[in-house]
Amino acid sequence: MHGLDFGGFRKLEKGLLMSSNASNKRTSTLPTPPANIVWHQGNVSKARREAKNGHRGAVLWFTGLSGSGKSTLAHAVEDVLHQRGYQTFVLDGDNVRHNLCADLGFSRNDRAENMRRVSAVTKLFIDAGMIVLTAFISPYRDDREGVRKVVGQNNFMEIYCNASLDVCESRDIKGLYKKAREGLISEFTGISAPYETPISPDLIINTDTSCLEDCVNKVIEEIMRRGICELKLDSILQSDSTNLCLNKGSLP
Repeated sequence: MHGLDFGGFRKLEKGLLMSSNASNKRTSTLPTPPANIVWHQGNVSKARREAKNGHRGAVLWFTGLSGSGKSTLAHAVEDVLHQRGYQTFVLDGDNVRHNLCADLGFSRNDRAENMRRVSAVTKLFIDAGMIVLTAFISPYRDDREGVRKVVGQNNFMEIYCNASLDVCESRDIKGLYKKAREGLISEFTGISAPYETPISPDLIINTDTSCLEDCVNKVIEEIMRRGICELKLDSILQSDSTNLCLNKGSLP
């Protein structure tokens, strides 16, 4: 990889900057800043923000195949939390690639860089005392573990949206599986690129057999068990979406 030197950084293709001392292999962990960069500690701490918000800062990391229900579930859980006054934000894989990561493709290295950037943003939200819900395929175990290390073990909750490839492909809301099968999309997870199933996720949600309400309840129960926030489970979903199941032909 070649490029011009910009004060310790090389300008690469796509306008990316990489440390001149960095290796060509990208990882999902944050790089070490230059020696002359010093962290400025603000007056308002994470603990003070959490106290004002009334809950801990944490990330609910939804992972799974395309079509497994990650975004649907993340937004449904956020809706419940938001209605009860909790400070939340959803980082969605497609949305992030519209701006922050629009310059990245789907190679192994680009996926790692995608996770590195997202982990940095996620940590900022957590430090702000917010509950972040992320919906990323994030197919590689070491990338997910890299995020866990960046944000902190106690702040990271890995939620595996478990749905078979057959079920996910039968949904195919965006028509991506069809294009991948036709060879129009390369490096597509589950077809031409691997998905490494979590070995010990914090929570497994069987999204191919469970209704949305049940899935949300399970996530809320785990949030409560971990002391992230306190919620009552009775009638947590107030909309018609409670009658929709994730094992239907199309996601709600």
